Amino acid sequence: MRLTQYAAGGGCACKIPPSDLESLLAGLAQQSPSKDLVVGLESGDDGAVVRLGTQGAVISTADFFTPVVDNPFDWGRIAAANALSDVYAMGGEPILAINLLGWPSEKLDLAIAREVLDGGAAVCQEAGVPLAGGHSIVDPEPKYGMAVTGWANPDHLLRNDAAQPGTAITLTKPLGLGVLNNRHKVTGEVFPQAIETMTTLNRDAARTALRTGCRAATDVTGFGLLGHLLKMVRASGVAAIVDSGCVPYLEGARMSLSGGYVPGGTQRNLQWVTPHVRTHVGDDELMLLADAQTSGGLLVAGEVPGYPIIGEFIAASSQQEFITVR
Repeated sequence: MRLTQYAAGGGCACKIPPSDLESLLAGLAQQSPSKDLVVGLESGDDGAVVRLGTQGAVISTADFFTPVVDNPFDWGRIAAANALSDVYAMGGEPILAINLLGWPSEKLDLAIAREVLDGGAAVCQEAGVPLAGGHSIVDPEPKYGMAVTGWANPDHLLRNDAAQPGTAITLTKPLGLGVLNNRHKVTGEVFPQAIETMTTLNRDAARTALRTGCRAATDVTGFGLLGHLLKMVRASGVAAIVDSGCVPYLEGARMSLSGGYVPGGTQRNLQWVTPHVRTHVGDDELMLLADAQTSGGLLVAGEVPGYPIIGEFIAASSQQEFITVR
């Protein structure tokens, strides 16, 4: 039984392409204005934030996807860590999670679905987040994730529209998850380094970023580092320089790329960002920088102790060239 064979895509690489998503959501932000809505659809941030009087703010988000690994317990862990990450990426603390499950019950035993749910519960227990209830449907493809509610100080958020020129760009997890996961789907090889990375919570990185005064961040998932960085510089009205030699990669990522294990989502990401990138590196390097990640790290405006600096934000000087890769 290989779960990844029951889905056309896998993990965050199965997202709707970013260009299509922008068209789909165009105009929706103006349909439900509210004076208490701190963060909505405008910048495509990781979660919505609503202020509750003087008591603080609630963060709301949801994330689910098809199997990214064959082991059901690990898939549940990865999906849970990925869903919780949206709250951490906003600078909040998750306080409640509920399951979202789609299952092809005529093809796959419900006992396997229970293993997936157990994996999600294990990560919620690690994070100290209550997991209560959820929703399930019969689905041609297995899908799993969570809707998560978080709590934050609205004056101390990590937003994707708050990057300032002159601040460093920090990345808190290595890249390469997309090509490794695609290689796993094709060959069945297991990559423990990828599973460990995807199941690591972004909690500590987010807390450290807040303690050091950072106010802008996003997490790196299905649109790749370049895609999420593009959204960040657009929303913030800045530009960015990426030093490709400082970007960390998982063991086996470059070998998987050279072997042709490139997800379709990665290729779509690169096509989307290319008009906005001025590059001094080769095509392989750009492909890895656009690689569709699942449960990736945080991309932070500012120095976060213990994590590598991969570039800097600068003042915007062009309407088209938002990112320079050297």
